Amino acid sequence: MVLQRINRKQQPLLCFLSLIRYYSLSSKKNGGISSAATGGVFLLRRNNSHRYRYYRHRRLFLPLLFALLVVTVLFFSFLSVPISDRLHHHHAEGLIDVHKKSGAVSVRRDLWSTNSSGIYYGCSNASRKFLSADEKTQPHRYLLISTSGGLNQQRTGITDAVVAAYILNATLIVPILDQKSYWKDASDFGDIFDVDWFISFLSKDVKIIKQLPMVGGKVLTPARTRVPRKSNPKYYLKRILPLLNKKHAVQLTKFDYRLSNNLNTDLQKLRCRANYHALRFTDPIVEMGRKLVERMRMRSEHFIALHLRFEPDMLAFSGCDYGGGEKERKELGAIRKRWKTLHKSNPDKQRRQGKCPLTPEEVGLMLRALGYNSDVHIYVASGEVYGGEETLASLRALFPNFHSKDTLASQEELAPFAPFSARMAALDFIVCDESDVFVTNNNGNMARILAGRRRYYGHKPTIRPNAKKLNHLFSNQNNMTWEGFASEVRIHQVGFMGDPNEVKPGRGEFHENPSSCICQSSFPNNQGSDLQDESAVTFQKGKEFSTIGSDTGEINDYDQNFEDEQELADPEDVDTENTTVPGKELTRGINNDPRIILTSDQPELDEFLSD
Repeated sequence: MVLQRINRKQQPLLCFLSLIRYYSLSSKKNGGISSAATGGVFLLRRNNSHRYRYYRHRRLFLPLLFALLVVTVLFFSFLSVPISDRLHHHHAEGLIDVHKKSGAVSVRRDLWSTNSSGIYYGCSNASRKFLSADEKTQPHRYLLISTSGGLNQQRTGITDAVVAAYILNATLIVPILDQKSYWKDASDFGDIFDVDWFISFLSKDVKIIKQLPMVGGKVLTPARTRVPRKSNPKYYLKRILPLLNKKHAVQLTKFDYRLSNNLNTDLQKLRCRANYHALRFTDPIVEMGRKLVERMRMRSEHFIALHLRFEPDMLAFSGCDYGGGEKERKELGAIRKRWKTLHKSNPDKQRRQGKCPLTPEEVGLMLRALGYNSDVHIYVASGEVYGGEETLASLRALFPNFHSKDTLASQEELAPFAPFSARMAALDFIVCDESDVFVTNNNGNMARILAGRRRYYGHKPTIRPNAKKLNHLFSNQNNMTWEGFASEVRIHQVGFMGDPNEVKPGRGEFHENPSSCICQSSFPNNQGSDLQDESAVTFQKGKEFSTIGSDTGEINDYDQNFEDEQELADPEDVDTENTTVPGKELTRGINNDPRIILTSDQPELDEFLSD
């Protein structure tokens, strides 16, 4: 008898057949086996016979065969289960892998922090050439603005009003908040924001007073007008300044997104000082917001804040279908009739183009695929959800630890805020800002304001669904394994997680991507002041416009970027009453870009992109 060793990788089939043959033979004792046959697979061959025997411990064979059968059955059973049920068996860890399509590179990502964020920080101090308010403010020039929309849309208007006043060398009157739009909130500026802090913090940049002064024993009557969307500083100097010099007081109406994204670095930094430092909520709002955050922290070390945006009006405005059949189409269609200018939409095309908010279940699936376990606590910032608890049931099943300001606070605690939509939105704003991860389901004003603010304060993770790519995954989810689905979600979400440099400097809406106010440190984890000097490197590039020290200085025109804008243009750019300058007409603007489409203005048309 000759002892011969067979390599498993070379002859697996022979080994398997020998194994079966061995157990089909008689159960005679195995003689002539070397005691060395304990570490491998052996084949016995007798010199005078072609009979082969495969030696193995008989007691291991049946358990191994049974285990193989069980694994096979479970595997095919697993594939037959819908993906939404399979994910419950998925265990998320503190770190997840993201496999890039370009190669077999695996990126290890922390669920609760942003990669490389430690070397970036907010910096918005003015440069040495930036003139102070005392040096440039002209007497008898007063600028008033009337904001438009909900809390965050108004916030953009207030921020840009500060910059407009600086461009015009004018004194800014504390802004008037919109009290007549869809939101119907009677709050004044001082009811939401700390007005004294706002005035004092910006005192070196722009002179701000609470009301128009008396002239000759009478209060000035301002001329009313409106500027086009995304107007650059040249428009303000050529069209608004002559009117301001003539009337001494000008009120700009429906003031939201009326200033270009592209300004010089100093004006962008002024925007950041106004938005991230000067606009501070009143003490009662701050105190209640902190209580909500503390109560979330008591429940979990980390938490996610989700701006769901699944209200009936929002869904009707989107023109998308959400699986509710004919009943849904009738209900949302009735609401949709409010906007006469909205054309009949193609829901399938809208979804393919990524213009439909995800359903609550789809948001939950995305988060689970990204690695967040079912024990994660979620704070949901939302108004009335279409379909109510029935719609939310699938999200609650994925994340049972489901909270809102109504579940965290008593009715008595919320009573001072409940009648005012802007103050309730401010509470959600505080919790979303303080969350470890912020998830937005719609690229509206609150989403953009918070995304920019979170970049400024350390690039805290902000997840924006890549709806265009995810749509294909959701439509094919039942034909995929959970692991395959999760892997694809992680790939598609690269670039949509709030990481530094996701968006090229100067691209997109400035309030979402304040690149001029983000500096890079040479030292990782630098936690310096968010009001930094100009020594750090900023990302702002391109041509700049200067208004420093002059009303009519050299002006450099450059293209405005409308590619990423989702706001609807407003054609009623001028109110004709009391706005005419002799020999001149206040035109719609100097922006002759054919890509700008001005549609007819309808009541409440823009407000659903607001909060």
